[in-house]
Amino acid sequence: MAGVIEMTARRRPPSPLLAGMRDRAPGLVGALVGGAVAAGLGLASFAVLVMTLWITSPYPDSGPGGALHTAAALWLLAHGAELVRTDTLAGVPAPVGIPPLLLLALPVWLLHRAARDATGGGAVDGDDGTDDGFGEGVGVVEGIARVVAPPLVSARTAWTGVVLGYLAVAAPAALYTAGGVLRPSWVWTGVCVPLVAVVGAGAGVWSAYGRPDGPLRRLLGVLPVGARPLVLGPDGRPGVALRAAAAGAAVLLGGGALLVAVSLVGHGAAAQAALLRLTEGWSGRFAVLLLCAALVPNAAVWGAAYALGPGFALGAGHVVSPLSSAPAPFLPPFPLLAAVPETGEGRLVHWAAAGVVPVAAGVVVGWVAGKGAASGERGGTRPGGGRDAVWPPGRTARAAALAAVLCAVVLAGLAALAGGPLGVAVLARFGPVWWQVGAATLAWLVLVAIPTAVTVRAWRCREPQTDGPRIGRQREEPAEGARKSRRLRKGSRPGRSWFTHTGIAGVAGGDASPADRDTKPRTSPPAPDAPYTSYAPFDHDALRGLQDQQDATTFEPYDFLPADPAPEPSQKPDTP
Repeated sequence: MAGVIEMTARRRPPSPLLAGMRDRAPGLVGALVGGAVAAGLGLASFAVLVMTLWITSPYPDSGPGGALHTAAALWLLAHGAELVRTDTLAGVPAPVGIPPLLLLALPVWLLHRAARDATGGGAVDGDDGTDDGFGEGVGVVEGIARVVAPPLVSARTAWTGVVLGYLAVAAPAALYTAGGVLRPSWVWTGVCVPLVAVVGAGAGVWSAYGRPDGPLRRLLGVLPVGARPLVLGPDGRPGVALRAAAAGAAVLLGGGALLVAVSLVGHGAAAQAALLRLTEGWSGRFAVLLLCAALVPNAAVWGAAYALGPGFALGAGHVVSPLSSAPAPFLPPFPLLAAVPETGEGRLVHWAAAGVVPVAAGVVVGWVAGKGAASGERGGTRPGGGRDAVWPPGRTARAAALAAVLCAVVLAGLAALAGGPLGVAVLARFGPVWWQVGAATLAWLVLVAIPTAVTVRAWRCREPQTDGPRIGRQREEPAEGARKSRRLRKGSRPGRSWFTHTGIAGVAGGDASPADRDTKPRTSPPAPDAPYTSYAPFDHDALRGLQDQQDATTFEPYDFLPADPAPEPSQKPDTP
């Protein structure tokens, strides 16, 4: 652990307003105030938007009170709560239950920030805590060990305070909305608003404590033991199945959005005519464009349901799918509805365009699962990884199947959120049916992802055919050279060789030419009574030294000198 310095990571300083409120009301009270501020900021944002549109409208239908009632109703609708419209032509209250999914991002973000700030800051963003629960953790970044101090407020206290403070503002807002034209449905309001508050505040507290994997592992306790590592890895990161499911859901939603965009471009004239007929003033058209932007995620989910096969409903009994498109009931002109295909049986272009999206999603899911199986989550075929880490085909198929199940659950949940009623009777159902979308997603991905995953795993784990012999020769050649060197050196006498233990050429014979030194090295004449032995050179590596380690043990200080040096070149030998 040399060079590792333990230090306490600095927390990101909160805003001055929140810091001042925390100083005056620490602990649970501070969390309550933070939750109330988050709810108030959300209501204020919707109120400012609606009031701006009301002021710029040339034909306001109601006064400022009506605009504020509409803002509060939209704020509740953003949480998923169903509204009831009372001013209908038939006099029967009509439900409005299609929440713009883009509006949901604002309450969730505000709750996340409030819960994170209520804990006192917590860990620095990007820390990978080693603790598996809410507590102190250690993060290592660029060789520096950072000891992350626990937040000032406990997780349970911060989460409870933020949720209660948020609901303390949401309840009066719902009561105030009940006096307007769009009234909240108490059942849906009592379920959706607390659920959003609980999830958003929980995510904020979890982020403040360094995103530990302990709570996630406890939530995964309902899964089988063999499936848990596929969802959450041993290091706390998403597992292979979870990554594959996220990639598949992204492809399905992106493909659905692309289908809607292409259809809108093809029906551009109809969309423009619908926008111009719906309102005359520029402020009204701007409001319609804002509503279309808020419904873009809903349109992506509807497009994904269309590509998967079940399609979506434009009223009870009017289903739009690649196979056929039933005639829709009379609807007001709306730009996004111009992307709906024409009434009648689906054509070949509809089938082809719709079939590409689920096939591409299945291929992506299989590719991610097969790649994770080939690497074994620990390197696999990478340098330093072993072949024993590669998953067997059975586990690869199970990972792809689990990814298909998770992706189907995500798409089913989004389909349930993206649809809802716009009235009674024939207008009681708009959007995809969640269980049909989930079943279709599971069927497509299982049929495509499992074979793709097994194929990718086999392809990435194939044995190299060209590098094996060459690498084998490279390993055999040095060993063969060493054996030859040892055989040749056994017949030579110490002190008679051309190279010495120090790697220096013979000192004598400096005047000899390179050719003579290469072919006939100069040595002392042998003794008259000594038997003649032929010169046997041996290999020497100037960088690594002698390859014969046995001779190195008998090295003497003057072994670099020949046994019987020849006379110097300047001295002439005596004439016999």
